[in-house]
Amino acid sequence: MLVVIVLIVLLALCFDFTNGFHDTANAIATSVSTRALSPRAAVLIAGAMNLIGALTFTGVAKTIGGKIADPLKIQHGMLVVLAALLAAIFWNLFTWYFGIPSSSSHALIGGLSGAVVGAAGFGAINYGGFRSIIEALITSPIFAFILGYIIMWILRLLFGGMSPHRVNRGFRFLQCFSAAAQAFMHGTNDSQKTMGVITFALIAGGYQHSMHIPFWVKILCAVAMGVGTATGGWRIIKTVGSKIIKIEPINGFASDLTSSAIIFGFTLLKLPVSSTHVISSAIMGSGAAKRPKGVHWGMAGRIVVAWLITIPITGCIAALLTRLFLL
Repeated sequence: MLVVIVLIVLLALCFDFTNGFHDTANAIATSVSTRALSPRAAVLIAGAMNLIGALTFTGVAKTIGGKIADPLKIQHGMLVVLAALLAAIFWNLFTWYFGIPSSSSHALIGGLSGAVVGAAGFGAINYGGFRSIIEALITSPIFAFILGYIIMWILRLLFGGMSPHRVNRGFRFLQCFSAAAQAFMHGTNDSQKTMGVITFALIAGGYQHSMHIPFWVKILCAVAMGVGTATGGWRIIKTVGSKIIKIEPINGFASDLTSSAIIFGFTLLKLPVSSTHVISSAIMGSGAAKRPKGVHWGMAGRIVVAWLITIPITGCIAALLTRLFLL
């Protein structure tokens, strides 16, 4: 049992490392693309603010760990988590290789749900909790697109008469703060998902009996995500920062402000969101408000397709792995 839980923790940290390729890279993509921050400074800020954010809230971790299924009622719960993590890691690496900012959140939630079904059938899923999670994942990017459009429209109204050089200089400075805020908000939500999965495994293995998130779990998950950003996030930064729209400082600030507000709002509701979805949608919304033809809708379509297929694919992979483990 101890060997299995150690393996789960190591795999969970690997997942957070690959999550750093995706989601934390998204959090700093706009500030790097507009040269508001150097890549090194952006990574350092993202890592530090992610750590602080991860230590500040625990509501999302408890939602992930307890609302999809009850870890006290699932037989072979640790094998369930093992299969979920393997499926999510595979999908993160696959999409990272092709530079597609798919959702690590979707990968983990799909993997955990599929693994539960593979171990105990569809009846083991808590459909009320699962539905609330899916609703949050679907509605958050819609809200981000709308809010990004509105904020950019307001900024154009306020600063449209000023010289582009002056506007860019001012918003490039403001992006230093908006990028830090976005990284903090990312930590309040995304870093908690793996914390919830580890806690699920600890409860299933009998190592604890409540959804209390141990401090050591918080620290390890936050650090693993920061290291992943520093070593592998540049493929996703290139996609988010240049292939959706040509980002200027004012767009970048509007996108950062939008995604920070959306992520934090859902964190207060203790609901997980995909920062990939939220940030990409905020960029599309701000771009559409400034110049709809400037949005690369083909790339946006590829991202949406990745969003739609991630949960089913990782769910099926995790279910198959679980059945293999139980043979």
